[in-house]
Amino acid sequence: MALHPTYLSCFLRTQHALLELDGPLPRPWRHYIVVMELVCPGADARWSLAELIHAVVLMTHSHSLSSFVWGCGLHPEPDHEGDHAFCPPSPSNNMPQSPHSPAPEDGKPEDGVTEVEVLMKRMVELQQQEEECSQEEMITRFERERSESIPTGTHTPPLHIYTHAVSLSPSDLMLRLVEDPEFIYEDFSIRGEQSPPTMRAQDYSWEDHGFSLVNRLLPDMGQLLEEKFQVVCGLTYNRMAMHKDVDTHTLRKALWNYIHCLYGIRYDDYDYGEVNVLLERGLKMFVKTVACHPEQTTDRIYSAYWKLFRHSEKVHVNLLLMEARLQAALLYTLRAVTRYMT
Repeated sequence: MALHPTYLSCFLRTQHALLELDGPLPRPWRHYIVVMELVCPGADARWSLAELIHAVVLMTHSHSLSSFVWGCGLHPEPDHEGDHAFCPPSPSNNMPQSPHSPAPEDGKPEDGVTEVEVLMKRMVELQQQEEECSQEEMITRFERERSESIPTGTHTPPLHIYTHAVSLSPSDLMLRLVEDPEFIYEDFSIRGEQSPPTMRAQDYSWEDHGFSLVNRLLPDMGQLLEEKFQVVCGLTYNRMAMHKDVDTHTLRKALWNYIHCLYGIRYDDYDYGEVNVLLERGLKMFVKTVACHPEQTTDRIYSAYWKLFRHSEKVHVNLLLMEARLQAALLYTLRAVTRYMT
């Protein structure tokens, strides 16, 4: 995170407030909730709404942070295999790579150059596009994106560049802390099956509903979360791989909305056709794996997309991914609390 100091400052303020400052939950409970994710057999279920919201924000914070940790290859367990920390030894002089160096490549260098140029061209075309779609077409494009079959680390995809994305089983030590090991993310929409209802952002959004509820029950936390969301969504250095003075707004927005799409959240005013134009399949696979099955992330799928982009740019993707997942989880929970209160 230190590669993006503006964001890191917001993150640390929020985490400090959650764990250390005065709040509805006693400090030892907060750390216990983060570690055990609220699995407290026999605990008193008579929580106040303020305590519940505090616990929910703690849980979503730790869950989304796990995506960032796995997505960046930061695995503290000494016996874990397959990590992909961004400073591997250089084959030429055995010196660590800079985080601002391009990520390791598997293909030819010219393949990476072509990838960047194609993405740059598509971004410019979308920014200049004046065509407007009907509401029916926008919904169709969202449903197409939501139901697209994108493999993750839990699958063995057919493309040769993904053949090392193997399924990793949790260790016996970790399973001792898990009450239901079969409880995992399931695709929001699977072809041929009845889909759960979509959450329309226009019906319940962070800006119009969630922010005020959190701030009401957990003073100042709503503002801290809002600042973090604003910083990560606006974070840009106006560069992309080897190019400078680049407007990356459309790309960042496509990433954010695609992650929300994976969790069934739809924006009526967004054309999901842009997601398909800007996010190539390797990037989609990485995003879906880190957002939905972070423990399945491997070096292979980390290296398979954006081959000439800097490691700091891939960390930027992980920051967007972490915050989008956090907001999605908050929206569903806060909507349920709002319905309970009314």
